[in-house]
Amino acid sequence: MNNEQTLDKLRQMRLLAMAQLHDQQTKDHQHSQLTHDEYLALLVEHEWQDRQNKKIQRLIKLASFKQKASVAEVSFDASRNLDKNAFHRIATLDFIKRQENLIITGASGVGKSYLTQALGMQACLFEYKVLYANTARLLNRLRLAKVDGTYLKETKKLNRVNLLILDDFGLQALDN
Repeated sequence: MNNEQTLDKLRQMRLLAMAQLHDQQTKDHQHSQLTHDEYLALLVEHEWQDRQNKKIQRLIKLASFKQKASVAEVSFDASRNLDKNAFHRIATLDFIKRQENLIITGASGVGKSYLTQALGMQACLFEYKVLYANTARLLNRLRLAKVDGTYLKETKKLNRVNLLILDDFGLQALDN
């Protein structure tokens, strides 16, 4: 079997990252420096990493974050009154494993939304399913779902999420 047939079969099996790396390695003649086991391990690892990266990107997209936030970029200056050690303990996401709730409160404009999105991004990196939603909009969507008969479908979507981030909770009065 020649190289083009191998590449075609890899692509047909949807091993695209593996095919791309194999093509690159054969063009550069780099694969000849490795044993068969090392070369196969290299190809498999490359495919694995590519799939993991795509999965994380998909989780981030489905989370519907409003801004790119990162735990590493959180500012702990005195004006925020944010305890660095406490935040980093929360960022381990053990509360998700224990199925506990987390409520972040503070004055307007101190960055509560950024903190929650940073935690949500961290959860995506740990391969948790996350949904970031404005509370009023989510409740309106559920109210409309009751009317059009898709309420059960919407609640099933919410039940599949490991971390539900409700932003601006309590800004509007809740009805029945």
